[in-house]
Amino acid sequence: MQEKGKQKEQKPKDSTEKSGLHPRNPHRFRYDFKALIASCSDLEKFVSVNRFGDESIDFANPDAVKMLNRAILKHFYQISLWDIPRNYLCPPIPGRADYIHYIADLLADENQKQIPIGEKIKILDIGVGANCVYPIIGSQAYGWDFVGTDIDPIAIKSAQNIIKSNSVLSDKIECRLQPSNKHIFEGILKPNEFFDVSICNPPFHTSAEEAAAGSQRKIKNLGLKDKNKLNFGGQNAELWCEGGEVAFVRNMIFESKEIGQQITWFTSLIAKKEHLPSIYYYLKKVNAVEVKTINMAQGQKISRIVAWTFKSEPKRQK
Repeated sequence: MQEKGKQKEQKPKDSTEKSGLHPRNPHRFRYDFKALIASCSDLEKFVSVNRFGDESIDFANPDAVKMLNRAILKHFYQISLWDIPRNYLCPPIPGRADYIHYIADLLADENQKQIPIGEKIKILDIGVGANCVYPIIGSQAYGWDFVGTDIDPIAIKSAQNIIKSNSVLSDKIECRLQPSNKHIFEGILKPNEFFDVSICNPPFHTSAEEAAAGSQRKIKNLGLKDKNKLNFGGQNAELWCEGGEVAFVRNMIFESKEIGQQITWFTSLIAKKEHLPSIYYYLKKVNAVEVKTINMAQGQKISRIVAWTFKSEPKRQK
């Protein structure tokens, strides 16, 4: 008989399909570890049967998480060599893929519902990071060309190493160092250079202390004993900026006004719903022609993309 006040641990509901992810996202289904190991044999030593009888990895182990990412990128995106420096952000790929697929939908809305593919589509990734994941997914899934920017020279070097190590990426992705931490587009865009979309996953936290507290919560949830280990890592510039995501996106919005004819759609992830009113207020101040909010659901986490443009619909379609 079960003791009063204690609940028997139950296996989570069958999550064979993650229905919250985008319909085209190949990561909607549970990880097929046999297939992933076939693509990346080094993953095998990290895979074991969990207490529910399912194959899995220890998501509290940063080496296991990085190897899982390496296997996913090799299996789904033909990336033979992928690595990141220690303590840099190791992103969950299913959520990153969702952003790319929703951007494809955004472009299809003005292309007679047909997703435009190939190198004619140019995407600017603000904060490409050491992992270079957004350009990898976008170039491999849709053939788009990318320019990735970052203020961190180490991140740029890492992304460039990934590109050079994979022939499928060599002519699809360019990386540029942002020389100023006060600017986002200035110093990056060349005269008469045009992009179809800019994407951005802005720093979420408002301070190093807040980022550290968030990391400790994640450590506690993952059951890590080593307080200095965190499976997804992250450098300061990846995790926080003064004012957090609202301040970062506000600066992006005001800068975007100055180059509104060089980029058709500006977009950014917004993690917290309560930040949307401020974002809409700033977009109104710069007279954005159109604003769209695209909701995304990744398991328990709800996020959204805010997209804005300064071009009229006829100009966008042209």
